[in-house]
Amino acid sequence: MPSRPTPDAPRYRITLFYGPESVADAPGRVVCVFNVKKRSWKGGVQAAVEIEQEQIVRIRQAIGFDPWLKTVLAVAPDAERCDYESRASDLFVQGLCALKLDLAIEAGVSQDNQTIPAEAWLVEVDHAALQQADRMKEQLLAELDIPTG
Repeated sequence: MPSRPTPDAPRYRITLFYGPESVADAPGRVVCVFNVKKRSWKGGVQAAVEIEQEQIVRIRQAIGFDPWLKTVLAVAPDAERCDYESRASDLFVQGLCALKLDLAIEAGVSQDNQTIPAEAWLVEVDHAALQQADRMKEQLLAELDIPTG
């Protein structure tokens, strides 16, 4: 009986710890903190991923996020729509931070707690968000679990 190849296990296990939250000493900047664990590491590290509100707004506009979200939320109950909008905004920022973390991991990440500053990977995050906009929206829809009727 032929054996099927097993899919490669991911090299890193990444989980959102918290965020987005405002950065206290940097107005207009938010941070998401992730736990990152490489299979060969004994323990994980925390990676704080910063992003500027200006970049978030720019990407939202570039991918048509707000009109798309308005259409999606049209089926949500009126009383819950504001909560869904807030949650969707948080999920969107988490998605952008995750894209940025992926870029940092591809470049090589050490086994140390670290901060990926807002200034890092600007163009690359913009580009990745445009390329992966549909996937990000699908993930957001799955997470929101909006009732359809």
